[in-house]
Amino acid sequence: MFLLPFEFAVPDLLYVRELEGELGDRLIVLGLRVEELTASELRRATGVNRQYQKLSVPDTFAFALAESRTWTLLTGDGILRELAAAEQIAMHGVLWLFDQLADGAHVQFDRLHGGLTQLFAHPRCRLPANDVKQRLNRFAG
Repeated sequence: MFLLPFEFAVPDLLYVRELEGELGDRLIVLGLRVEELTASELRRATGVNRQYQKLSVPDTFAFALAESRTWTLLTGDGILRELAAAEQIAMHGVLWLFDQLADGAHVQFDRLHGGLTQLFAHPRCRLPANDVKQRLNRFAG
């Protein structure tokens, strides 16, 4: 994904909780940026967390960064997507990322197919089945 013509960033809290270590180090080398929230962004994230208690704290941090800095949010979380839409924040989901990889020819289709198949098989995956099947058909040929 770091070969795509986009920059990717995560809030520092998300990095520490979910990526820190060997994986995180590799992602930073590839181009991932780790961003610290300003005081006003932190206040916004805290307010969002109080209002939307089903969102994780890292999700509220990502929301506050995207909103404050007018960045596009990349998320697979349904509640976060709904909030971003309500607040008119540009966003994309996981399938968008697969589409970008396929359209940019940065990854072989068999690798996209394998990756999406593995992701879709995960018990916590909530991607829409019809959209996934459509892409799997595209990546199979």
